[in-house]
Amino acid sequence: MDDKGILLQYLSTRRANLLGKLDGLSEYDIRRPMTPTGTNLLGLVKHVASVELDYFGLVFGRPSGRSLPWLSDEAEPDADLWAAPEETRGEITELHRFAAAHSDATIAALPLDASGEVPWWPEERRRVTLHQILVHMCVETAHHLGHADILRELIDGSAGQRPGDPNLSVRSPDEWVAHRARLEAAAREAAVVEDAAREDAAR
Repeated sequence: MDDKGILLQYLSTRRANLLGKLDGLSEYDIRRPMTPTGTNLLGLVKHVASVELDYFGLVFGRPSGRSLPWLSDEAEPDADLWAAPEETRGEITELHRFAAAHSDATIAALPLDASGEVPWWPEERRRVTLHQILVHMCVETAHHLGHADILRELIDGSAGQRPGDPNLSVRSPDEWVAHRARLEAAAREAAVVEDAAREDAAR
């Protein structure tokens, strides 16, 4: 497999894993804010799909023709990071698949050294190559997949990038409770040691 194929394989896997974080959850659970800044699962999918469509579309002179009002200059801040009640799960997952197909067409049509321009980046670094944007979107998607991993675990305890993820240790629920308790004890012990060191240094 060539370099383009390797990068596309990584991107495709991350896309599928991110979309899979919605599986089996209610409308409320895919939309509810799980952090003080409002991070939520459906919003992550909407955001990643939206930016991917622009990076592999507008940047290389291949606009998709798809209107994304939440990215317009008139949109409220962070409108791409959550779903309004009238925006359905189906519409957003369809956007995600549409963005992937449009991006894949751009990736197939252009060589890795094809040049593009990112108009929303600072002037001094706007000129890019397809190779650079492929790497950028692999990182962007993986970054938000990491957010989604944690949100899904907080919602229903599901962990790992997909069911049966070999990178996740196999433990029973009781063993996970014990493991977490051990980590909590270790953190508290380290804090006691730090506090004692500070007291000694202050004397």
